[in-house]
Amino acid sequence: MYLLGLDIGTSSIKVSVVDIATQKRIATAQYPEEETEIKSLKPGWAEQSPADWWTNAIHAILKLKDSGSFNTKDILAIGIAYQMHGLVVVDKDRQVLRDSIIWCDSRAVELGERAFDVIGHEHCLNNMLNSPGNFTASKLAWVKNNEPELYNKIDKIMLPGDFIAMKLTGSIGTSIAALSEGVFWDFRKDGVSKELMEYYGFNEDLIPEVKPLFSVHGTLKVEVAALLGLREGIPVSYKSGDQPNNALSLNVFKPGEVAATAGTSGVIYGVSDDLTCDPQSRVNTFAHVSYSSAQKHTGVLLCINGTGSMYRWAKHNFAPNLSYATLNELAATAPIGSKGLKVLPFGNGAERMLNNKYTGAQLLGIDLNLHTQAEIFRAVQEGIAFSFRYGLDIMRENGMRPKVIRAGMANLFLSDVFAQTFVDVTGIPVELYENDGSVGAALGAGIGAGIFKSAEEAFTQHELIRYLEPKNSEAYESVYAEWKDLLNKAL
Repeated sequence: MYLLGLDIGTSSIKVSVVDIATQKRIATAQYPEEETEIKSLKPGWAEQSPADWWTNAIHAILKLKDSGSFNTKDILAIGIAYQMHGLVVVDKDRQVLRDSIIWCDSRAVELGERAFDVIGHEHCLNNMLNSPGNFTASKLAWVKNNEPELYNKIDKIMLPGDFIAMKLTGSIGTSIAALSEGVFWDFRKDGVSKELMEYYGFNEDLIPEVKPLFSVHGTLKVEVAALLGLREGIPVSYKSGDQPNNALSLNVFKPGEVAATAGTSGVIYGVSDDLTCDPQSRVNTFAHVSYSSAQKHTGVLLCINGTGSMYRWAKHNFAPNLSYATLNELAATAPIGSKGLKVLPFGNGAERMLNNKYTGAQLLGIDLNLHTQAEIFRAVQEGIAFSFRYGLDIMRENGMRPKVIRAGMANLFLSDVFAQTFVDVTGIPVELYENDGSVGAALGAGIGAGIFKSAEEAFTQHELIRYLEPKNSEAYESVYAEWKDLLNKAL
């Protein structure tokens, strides 16, 4: 018997089927093969169509079905991971009213900063653990201020995973973790923040029913089951933002454990049992998948917008016909420090760890007689690794001191150059595992449906693939110092 996991990513939809007995993936598919477009109607804006997510999810599941490697009728539950912070709005007929304003959109920064000042820094940080920033609540405020006729038609607001669950089941719901990532949740009062709702003028009826994250969020509709070849009535029993879900997929549940990912965005995510926050809101604290009123486990999240997106840009513009694997091999031929070439990978919207500033991506120190593709692609990977170090130092300021970091063997961690540079420049060993977001979503579904009696039971066969230790930390320290100096000048 099996579990189905969907990962609603920015670049594509990935789906996997996991065997319950072995906890291993037996089939996987992705759609589309090329990265999904991010619509940027103005500088700093970023939108995607929820209808496209649903269409792509259907294609991905049908592609998985066509593999013929399992019986779709043996799938017992569905889990969903999704890109965080996106705003989806629907009317009373559950029709989407506009494209989703997604996570890397910067248009609501000023609104969020004003709310931070008026509601009060102390209250926001103490109760919501974050500045409203450009999170989901502030995105909704932008719609209210700039598209009032559309806003008045809104019946419910959702995050991307809530929307996909609605399309699968017909039910609309949310969770504490989802509301916390939108900065709607008051951790001290264990409820939706009345102060934020009143300040922005939101009606609480806009918030869907709040359900436990590991629970039945609806059952598969007859017509959807028929379309996808699945069993009618199976539950969607797990929904989580991609970064808490990535931590789950790596068996990161306990305080002090830390996960990382380097996909379209880059993230370091550490679990804490304290309701802590960064005074400048450069890193953010949300409810972890294991959060409850009795067990207040939070996830401290460092997000870098321009990681995989920076590497994709470099590939498309400097070597469009080469594969990522070839580029990684090419980067390995260049020396540490890329012969003085430096990259600031911050060209994908305002960066929270840079106090919501936008420097733009920068390629610095180009020597037309010295630098080749090898140095360019190594400098991009080094610049991304340096941005992780910069953010990790902020987390260290806030008491997060990981002894080891777990990551999936995927995306930039497939590159030996990036993986070793990450370890060398942070000084922290990395454990690499096979699981990814879609596998984590499937295992989460098993926990939520009660197929696994506990989270621990879902990871009894979790296997380490590779362990990396620092080798060149001393050589990188001066290179990182030069990079940091360039970043400070850009800021």
